[in-house]
Order: sequence, then C-alpha cells, then structure tokens
Amino acid sequence: MLMYQLSILGITAAAHRLWSHRSYKAKFPLQVILMVFNCIRFQNSALNWCRDHRVHHKCSDTDGDPHNASRGFFFSHIGWLMTKKSEEVKRQGKSIDMSDLYNNPVLRFQKKYAVPLIGTICLILPTFIPMYFWGETLNNAWHMNILRYVLSLHATWCVNSVAHKWGYKPYDKNILPSQNILLSTAMLGEGFHNYHHVFPWDYQAAELGNKKFNHTTYFIDFFAWVGWAYDLKSSSEEVVRNRAERTGDGTDLWGERDKRIV
Repeated sequence: MLMYQLSILGITAAAHRLWSHRSYKAKFPLQVILMVFNCIRFQNSALNWCRDHRVHHKCSDTDGDPHNASRGFFFSHIGWLMTKKSEEVKRQGKSIDMSDLYNNPVLRFQKKYAVPLIGTICLILPTFIPMYFWGETLNNAWHMNILRYVLSLHATWCVNSVAHKWGYKPYDKNILPSQNILLSTAMLGEGFHNYHHVFPWDYQAAELGNKKFNHTTYFIDFFAWVGWAYDLKSSSEEVVRNRAERTGDGTDLWGERDKRIV
C-alpha cells in the first residue's frame, strides 16, 4: 500500500503537476525524491510521459491526442499503448516545447540511466527488501509488487478513459473530461478532471482548493511549508465561479445542483 501511494505521487505530484504543467516549482532535494517516486511508478521516463501529456492537453480528444478518448474507451485506456503512434500524434509531439525539461539535470539523469534505475527501484528493491528484512518468499514478494504495479497502471490509465467518459462537468460541459470522485480516491486527487482541463496550471488540480481525497495537494503543501516547494499557482475563486456560470453544466463536485451558482 505504501509503494502504491508513493508511485502514484510519482505521477500526480511529479510528472503531472510539477514537470508537465509547471504548476509549482521544486528545489533539488524534492525533485530527486519525486524522480525516485516516478521510477517506482515506471510509466516510461518522466520526459516521455510529460511530452505525451502536454500533447494530450494541446490536442485533447482529437487525432493529435496520444490517447484520444473519441476513439473509444478501450483505446483511451490501454489500446493507445498497443499500437504505433499516428503520424498526427508524432507531428504534434515534435511541436511541443520541451526545453525546460531537457534542461533539468534530474530528468536528464533519469532518462540516461532509465533501464538500471527504474528496473532497480520499481522491480528489484521492492522484491528483495521484504525477503531480506521480514522473511517474505520470493514468490509472494515478486507477485505482490507486480500486483501493486498493475493496479497503479490501471489507476493512471483511468484518468485517460474513465474521467473522459463518466462524471459531471461543472466548468465546461463542452469537453469530455469530467469530475469523478471514485477516481480521485484511487489517484490521490486526480479525478477533478473537468476542472483540471479548464485550469491546468492550478497546482491543486481541484475546484476552489478542494482537498477531499486530494492527498497530492497535501503532499505539495507540506513541502511548501518545509520550503522545498514554492511558486504554487492557483486559480482565483472569482475566475473559477465565473467560468462555471458561463460554460458549466450546473452541477457541483458531487453531481448535485450547485446552489452557489443557481
């Protein structure tokens, strides 16, 4: 369970909110910690993940989107990883500015030593540490770690599929990304997806600072208190409410009529 939580933070706090969207800044020690968490997660290198995610936001649910939800649930969940990228996705990927990430020494280090680094942190250590310290069998240690890895993979993929198919749209009813509370519990706060696509720069990735099930925000706030995270970006309440009134579907996070708006 601990490894699952840490690996999810390797996506939510690291590859997603920090490196893809630059919604906050992190000092070197925190970046190293997040890079290790990202290795536990093992979803390619952070550089590759961030490139695909920036393309996803630029071309959301169109032919340029690597996991275009308009092509169906299966494709957006896992099918996009089972086929070659289309020429449009490749073209859009080359158009993305990645200079800030390629200039990051932590990400360059991970990319350069990806195979031994990720293999050790994601697969070898989580298997042999339980065997050495509390006498777990190789069979149990290996398969429990793989179970953790598979569950975290599908939780992440659900943001591309489930959150683009089911849920409410309090901020923009004209796009596919939706609010999904169940997904927020599995992904430590990434289920506020309609909000995130409307306000991608907000480090909280949730409406009006909402921290229900949003443990990633607690994590970032803690390191902001320590002083390792800074320049946290967020959207003002006035801007959020105005957008909800203008393009939202009239629901709040829980799918009820939002009395604050109507």
